[in-house]
Amino acid sequence: SGGWWDAGDYMKFVETHSYTVAVLLMGMRDFPLHMGPDSTASNFSNELTFGLDWLQRMWDDKTRTLYYQVGLASGNDATVSDHDIWRLPQVDDSYGGSDPLFRFIRDRPVFRAGPPGSLISPNLAGRLAADLALCYQVYRESRPAYANRCLVSAEHIFDLANTSPTGDLLTAAPFDFYPETEWRDDLELGATELSIALMSDGHRSGLPHADPGFYLRRAAHWAHAYITGPGDAADTFNLYDVSAAAHYDLYRAIGERRDTRGLQVTRADLLADLKKQLDGAVSVSAADPFGFGFRWDQFDTTTHGAGLAVTAGMFDALTGKDTYAKYGQRWLANILGANAWGTSLIVGAGTVFPFCMQHQVTDLVGSLDGSPPILAGAAVEGPNSFGARGTVDGMIPCPPGGVNRFAQFNSATAVYRDNVESWSTVEPAIDLTASSPLAFAWQIRGSR
Repeated sequence: SGGWWDAGDYMKFVETHSYTVAVLLMGMRDFPLHMGPDSTASNFSNELTFGLDWLQRMWDDKTRTLYYQVGLASGNDATVSDHDIWRLPQVDDSYGGSDPLFRFIRDRPVFRAGPPGSLISPNLAGRLAADLALCYQVYRESRPAYANRCLVSAEHIFDLANTSPTGDLLTAAPFDFYPETEWRDDLELGATELSIALMSDGHRSGLPHADPGFYLRRAAHWAHAYITGPGDAADTFNLYDVSAAAHYDLYRAIGERRDTRGLQVTRADLLADLKKQLDGAVSVSAADPFGFGFRWDQFDTTTHGAGLAVTAGMFDALTGKDTYAKYGQRWLANILGANAWGTSLIVGAGTVFPFCMQHQVTDLVGSLDGSPPILAGAAVEGPNSFGARGTVDGMIPCPPGGVNRFAQFNSATAVYRDNVESWSTVEPAIDLTASSPLAFAWQIRGSR
């Protein structure tokens, strides 16, 4: 129990949950007037505690055991999985009576990453450590005991990171649901947030490492490994690459230290790598009629647009200039409707937005025409190389007659389909949505 559903299904993954918590905690910390306790309109404090509580159930600190998934994502002839049926979640406890075919619907399995004390896949270890170190940064004054518990767990997790992984990283079962390949950025982020946590005042006990320099050196090491590694600037800020956030905070952390001798990166190195990502996006935008910085015929177009807007804000904040401000505004505008399809990709933003998401609760009890109730604020996949087709028993067809009102704007490669069948374009997800509040916060900051 607890935690957020991953997407339009009822699965729960530490893979996406850890990214979502990290991004939103950074927003709470850096924009208290817009996302934190000082906000009267969008205070994420209780929501983030809810997210952190679930992560601390998935990590058993006493036995050093990580559980990484709740629910069966893929079934077979003998076992029905979460993705095989369409229903409201409250029916699961008795679904199918005693039929063994539905046993993992009635009693959802929890997947363990390995025996107690096992090494942890570095992508999960880095992001989880970052989550719990950010927990300390955000809650150390308002909830000191809770914050200290987070910090102790963060250090234990980071110490168990597998820094020489082979084969597929641990993400989800099956792996192709979230085929992450880069991990050095995650360790950079985890070490950076631990270093920042230890720089702050406060009583901390039971820590394996109390010196912020211990983690600062490791953060610089993993930043260097990322910058000189095979995945450098191959992607931009999203679930699969958090280097922009890691570089931004590491740049600031290095600036807080008097003695930076021996670090494997400089602030100039970090800034140059952020610029490399942004310049790549600018090159892509030059070839797009609407100036978008990410190709429309790929997965996760919406969250890449928001992530690019965040990165533009970060770079300009570090340099004190507005080098990428106009691009950040444009990329955010692209996901809000300034695109070939003329649709906002965030539910409730504007008047034309996804009405027919592949989301079970929305489809079964929400409106199917954009009127309330809607899943306001949810970000969907966005245009892709294909619009998926296929129904599940119980799914309410949407739109009526299956007419794609956006078909006339599709190209030979990039398509958008607002249809409940099309998980490839209009399924919402927590990781897709997480960066948009942060992007809007950066936009508000830049406009003042």
